[in-house]
Amino acid sequence: MSNEVISAADHKMARAVEVMDRDLGSIRTGRASTGLVERLHIDYYGTQTPLNQLAGISIPEPHQIVIQPWDRSALGAIERAILKSDIGLTPNVDGTVVRLNIPLLTEDRRHDLVKQVHKRMEEARVEIRNLRRDAADQLKKLEREGEVGTDESHKLLESLQKTTDRHIAEVDRVGAAKEQEVLEV
Repeated sequence: MSNEVISAADHKMARAVEVMDRDLGSIRTGRASTGLVERLHIDYYGTQTPLNQLAGISIPEPHQIVIQPWDRSALGAIERAILKSDIGLTPNVDGTVVRLNIPLLTEDRRHDLVKQVHKRMEEARVEIRNLRRDAADQLKKLEREGEVGTDESHKLLESLQKTTDRHIAEVDRVGAAKEQEVLEV
């Protein structure tokens, strides 16, 4: 039971790192990335559908994204969704595809994006620490109920802390890589 608590916490912490990594992928870095648009939801015949299910997304040049819908009637809906989104890009529709030109970032914009990266990293760290606290509470409860001895409880708490430290280090590594990518000219 006690090892299950730690393995469940480990899985949830790994999931928090994955979600943060996916969120950081949607931050614009001056280079084209499908992560900028693939999670956009398009109003397709009254249903909110992810863009990657409606169209092929490619990057023919380092500063351009091309979206080619499988149904041409979706072009207008894709254009509206991109304009309404917060990615800050203006779509160019030329009959069969939507082109997004990615402008180079200014120094001020790069620093704003780094602040966003740091904010998202801190949110992930807080989430991991909350998961640690919940798991530690469960372990202490098991100790109070007599299912786990005091020595074993201390060993389990140390193991939980090592797991937490490992995941926070992963958050720092992923965040530092994204920060470097944003600051790269």
